[in-house]
Amino acid sequence: MNIKKHIPNLITLGNLFCGTIATILAVEGNFVLAGLFVVIGILFDFFDGFVARILNVTGELGKQLDSLADMVTSGVVPGIIMFNLLSVNNNLGSFSVNTEFMSWSGFKFELIQILGLLLTLGACYRLAKFNIDTRQSDSFIGLPTPAMSLFVISLPLIQEYSTIEFAQNLITNNYFLIAITILLTYLMNAELPLFSLKFKEYSIKNNLMKYLFLMSSLLMIIFLHYISIPLIIIIYVALSVINNYGKHTTV
Repeated sequence: MNIKKHIPNLITLGNLFCGTIATILAVEGNFVLAGLFVVIGILFDFFDGFVARILNVTGELGKQLDSLADMVTSGVVPGIIMFNLLSVNNNLGSFSVNTEFMSWSGFKFELIQILGLLLTLGACYRLAKFNIDTRQSDSFIGLPTPAMSLFVISLPLIQEYSTIEFAQNLITNNYFLIAITILLTYLMNAELPLFSLKFKEYSIKNNLMKYLFLMSSLLMIIFLHYISIPLIIIIYVALSVINNYGKHTTV
């Protein structure tokens, strides 16, 4: 039995384990711990591929396991969190079109909350496409599900810990949350090339955008804390759009 080839798969299962714990915590409304387990799961998701390449044991099984684990950590969990954030009981921006509750066996929720699950459906569709899309071996087309997940898990943390009133008000506004849900679902499946953060070599000339992005991201994390997470993802998408536009204009 070749133990070496199973090491990356065990790391991938660590991602799934963290995602499962995060799901339970998200259902219970413990978004801080849920966010922590999502971050740990995403780290596992990064290292499983890294270890597989080092050990030269990449294969179809690992590819499928990776997407299945991501579906929980970066698909189910953000959908549940958005489901909980979307509520007519929010402090601002109550969505007054539909205030009725649906109930099964004593479990009640507001119809508007179902919109949050678009993130889960969009993540599933993206992950299925990713597995059969040979164009995404070195870069991404559409927003990766871990990036979407990090964006969403940051929202309740900003609401809880940020002292910036404007940011808190946005997150308690259902119109804003619906717009974010639709935008993230679209971006995950859009034909939008995003520049890769993988380094084939480390010269400043050929990696200037990557270095600037990583440096600015680090500074934002230091000074802005949780608010930096959605900002970093927005900047990543924006820089990719600018980069793509630059390539088209120089052709």
